[in-house]
This record gives sequence, structure tokens and C-alpha cells, in this order.
Amino acid sequence: MDCIVIGIAGGTGSGKSTFTNRLRNQFADDIAVVYHDNYYRRQDNVPFEVRKKVNYDHPDALETDLLIHHLEELKAGRAVDCPVYDYSEHNRSDRTIHIEPRKIIVIEGILLLSDPRLRSLIDIKIYVEADADERILRRIVRDVKERGRDLDNIVEQYLTTVKPMHYLYVEPTRAMADIVINSGKNDVAFDIVQSKIQLLLGGK
Repeated sequence: MDCIVIGIAGGTGSGKSTFTNRLRNQFADDIAVVYHDNYYRRQDNVPFEVRKKVNYDHPDALETDLLIHHLEELKAGRAVDCPVYDYSEHNRSDRTIHIEPRKIIVIEGILLLSDPRLRSLIDIKIYVEADADERILRRIVRDVKERGRDLDNIVEQYLTTVKPMHYLYVEPTRAMADIVINSGKNDVAFDIVQSKIQLLLGGK
């Protein structure tokens, strides 16, 4: 199946999901979205207090091999059942999300561009960046409201793993992107990406 694969990377709280949702709204039934976060490894035998302290911003925390397999299946026109991650439990849940192949496949995650195998499957590589202060504030609001986290845990995780891993693994992938945008709400960038997608779809 001919399709366009779009990868949206960038630091935590940078605006990746905002941009992804705009694409989803624009292309509606033609788009399927896969989140790299859902591919965090299972930790069923690891105590909860230990799971809370795992470095989730290191590439080894993610089962990227499975994501690559699922992406290859979608590109081949076959549906997949993606895992679902439970942020409140710091573990993969027993649920899955059934995803049918579509003309446009968007994959989103902070470490998408760090794996060369994954990069090779992406047609349009986008990096969303934002000021570090804005990113941590957005992360705090999101983690408290949507993921049931307490403030002390958020701050400790940010200082011990999120921030150092961002500079070590995430920010260097900025240079690997085709397009770098400064906000998920950037209308000019969105129009450019939208036009490029329509051009590619028209040629396939």
C-alpha cells in the first residue's frame, strides 16, 4: 500500500501532540496515528516504586523493534494492534489499539529520529522545538491533569532523567529533521507540511 509516513519528534512538552492533532483534523479518515510512547517495555515483574524511577527517556526503555514491525505492516497494507501504555502505572496495559492502514501514517515521540531504522521508514521528518521553561511547565500541567502524577515525582523525574536525556538523545536529532518548527501552533509550518502531504499523495 502506498502511503506517506510522517514522523513528529521533539522534546517533552514541545507541541508535538498539538501538531499531530491538527494533521488528524485536517486529513480525517486518511490518517492513522501511532504513538511511540505506547511502546514502552512491559515491566510486570518490577515493583511500582522501582518503575517510577526508570529512565523512560532513554532509547532502551522503548520496544522500538515492535514499532518498526508495526509500521512496516501498515505500509504493506496490513492492520496492526498497537500496545497501550498506562502512565499512572508506569507500565504497558493489557489493552491494544487496532489500527487500519491509511494513506497517511503519523508517528509521534521524543526519540523517533534517534533510530536510523525508524528514520529510514519516515517520508517527512518533523522536529518541534520550544523553550525549555515552556516545555517543563506544559509537562507539569499534563502529568498532573492527565496522568495522575504528583508534583514531587514530576520534578524529580525531570531533573534526573528527562532533562539530561533531552540534551543527550533528543536535541541532537533536530539536525536529522526535514522540517524544524518552533510551535505546534505555527500556521505557516502547518500549511507547508499540509501542502507537501497533498503533493505526495497526488503523486502516489
